[in-house]
Amino acid sequence: MPIRLTLPPTFAARIDEADRPQVGMWVCSGSPLVAEIAAGSGLDWVLIDGEHSPNGLESILAQLQAVAAYPVSPVVRVPYGDTVVIKQFLDLGVQNLLVPMVDSAEQAAGIVRAVRYPTGGVRGVGSSLARASRWNRVDDYLATASSTISLFVQVESAAAVGDVDAIAATPGVDGLFVGPADLAASMGHLGQQSHPEVVEAVLASIRGGVAAGVPVGVNAFVPADAERYLDAGASFVAVGADVALLARASEALADRFIGANGAADAAGEPTHGTGGPATGSSAGSAARQSY
Repeated sequence: MPIRLTLPPTFAARIDEADRPQVGMWVCSGSPLVAEIAAGSGLDWVLIDGEHSPNGLESILAQLQAVAAYPVSPVVRVPYGDTVVIKQFLDLGVQNLLVPMVDSAEQAAGIVRAVRYPTGGVRGVGSSLARASRWNRVDDYLATASSTISLFVQVESAAAVGDVDAIAATPGVDGLFVGPADLAASMGHLGQQSHPEVVEAVLASIRGGVAAGVPVGVNAFVPADAERYLDAGASFVAVGADVALLARASEALADRFIGANGAADAAGEPTHGTGGPATGSSAGSAARQSY
């Protein structure tokens, strides 16, 4: 007799039940091992990225399996809001779905339909063959599937900010996630996530979500930005990424132990001693924005 299973609570449910904002990080490396390390860090959630990272269905599945043993909510970002792609991610067992570049309430409503079975949606029915239902070991999965999934849509354009109230009010949207990098680019401030106009657009998005009773998250790798948005009412934040942490920490090691001498060696110049201050070619890397 097969065991019967109950799926873990969604990220939306955990946000609702929490007495503080939820803090998480991106997992962009495509590595199940790194995902497992992040999952055991004490953070509340990890975001496995399928848009800007070397991830496919197989690697995302492996990462979901790697983090399943830990008390962390895995959120997975699809590359784009395509019905077929969403179906595949859901059948993998993705319970917390993040869809990028949602610019209107109409687009958000279409994505809601993609995550629901007929007659409320258009999700293809293949649960008996899929990890989503644990191969039919979750009782009444077809009837209860919508309660096992939370849907977050990304506000990351000026058009989306302009329609944020309607997007937030779309039935079936469980939360918004603001991406300041793409938002800045759409506003003509490429690479300037802390530009006052971009900051105000993020704050407007938070206000729109709060007014609609929908949690809003923000990508904010700069601590001062994260604190600003949490103070404004953000319910969850992403404060780092595996690849960025590795890049900055390895640069800091190079600065600390090689410094100017390493730069001189690379240029074929004479050096004196084996140590030196952090004035080499990678000096100052710790101050770089990492998102």
